[in-house]
Amino acid sequence: MQISHEEIQVLLRQYPQEQRYCLAIMQDMQRQYNYIPREGMEALSEYLSCPLSSLYSMATFYKALSLKPKGKHIIKLCDGTACHIRGANTLCDAVRRLLGIEAEETTEDGLFSLELVNCLGSCALAPVMVVDDTYYGKMTMEKLPGILEKYREEATAK
Repeated sequence: MQISHEEIQVLLRQYPQEQRYCLAIMQDMQRQYNYIPREGMEALSEYLSCPLSSLYSMATFYKALSLKPKGKHIIKLCDGTACHIRGANTLCDAVRRLLGIEAEETTEDGLFSLELVNCLGSCALAPVMVVDDTYYGKMTMEKLPGILEKYREEATAK
């Protein structure tokens, strides 16, 4: 994805030039690019007259922010207590095997990123997997290939 200086400037100008908005701006960059590009961090540093190191410190503190490009579809696997007891490890192994990636990695085609999270707040549906904003509860190894294939088919149809 090409990062446009003008695009970044439009995003920045939506906020007052006050450091208290830096997290909100980084969240907007994350939404727009699916990660926070270096060009965006540099422009934000200049816009807010804030040290680049301070921005990187904040961006690496929050797990929801990423400095590396992520896949079009973010898969979050819960490894909280309820999910763990109900087989989250086995499910995670299957996702890694089917996609050929480890946790916190992105597939070569840029379609999927895999994240392990501590809790998704849906313990009654354990084990839980979320793809983008869609929750898949009571996940099984049998359901997994079909769900991933659905996202692959949508990508090739576009």
